[in-house]
Amino acid sequence: MTVRLPADIPMEEYPKPEVFIDEAMALVNEASKKGLLLRVMGGMAIYMHSQEYETLWRNLARLGTKVFTDIDFVAYGKQRNQLYEFVQSRGYKTDPRFLYQFGKSRHIFFGGRVPMVEIFYDQLEMNHTVPYAGRLELDSPTTPVGELMCQKLQVVKINEKDIKDLIVLVRAHEIGNDDKEKINLHVLDSVGMFNDWGWYYTATMNLNKVKKFANEYPQLSQDDRMIVGQRVDKLLAYIEQKPKSFKWKMRAKVGTKTMWYNPVEDW
Repeated sequence: MTVRLPADIPMEEYPKPEVFIDEAMALVNEASKKGLLLRVMGGMAIYMHSQEYETLWRNLARLGTKVFTDIDFVAYGKQRNQLYEFVQSRGYKTDPRFLYQFGKSRHIFFGGRVPMVEIFYDQLEMNHTVPYAGRLELDSPTTPVGELMCQKLQVVKINEKDIKDLIVLVRAHEIGNDDKEKINLHVLDSVGMFNDWGWYYTATMNLNKVKKFANEYPQLSQDDRMIVGQRVDKLLAYIEQKPKSFKWKMRAKVGTKTMWYNPVEDW
């Protein structure tokens, strides 16, 4: 099949942001009716979970032309085959080359109501890994907030769009010890940050960038800056005070002399 990527679609044909949101909700809801569990992740999920701060999102120029390029989902691998059939029944197609390359860890679909849909299974495995075992049932239509944060924190070469997403997420949600509209501190344990120095290094580097950029953006009020700064400081304090494993301590001695993250294959 001919794959038409989002960048190939002219603006006059490109779906509006609300079409992406509507399609994400429709896929989650229709999958649920069939006993299939889908959860939205990524920047779109942060927007959906923080809509009371949509004005801040817009002021940061995060919403604009081609603001969304695809819909990213996560699901459990035990439902992989059923979800593959379900998404195709909604008008999407896939390419055998992608099935061969990524079929076990994720499915990539094209040409439906939005240009591209991806489903990751069981974990997000990029520069660092975010596992989802037993977590997807705890929120809907997105993953829990803690995982939304970790999806962005694991990016080694983080871009400004991701930093803006993190600023909005941290501004919109308190730090706590549960998943009820909070960034659950315990997620930092479950992703393995205190056994993996590389994960720790990338996450703390990015949290410090969030605080720095939040202080520099004129679109944030003084109150916004203060709250984002306090919440980032709380996250950093939790990370620093947690006991680290022997493996973590040994790897910390090596530092960045050797690669501390997994390189991401560019399909």
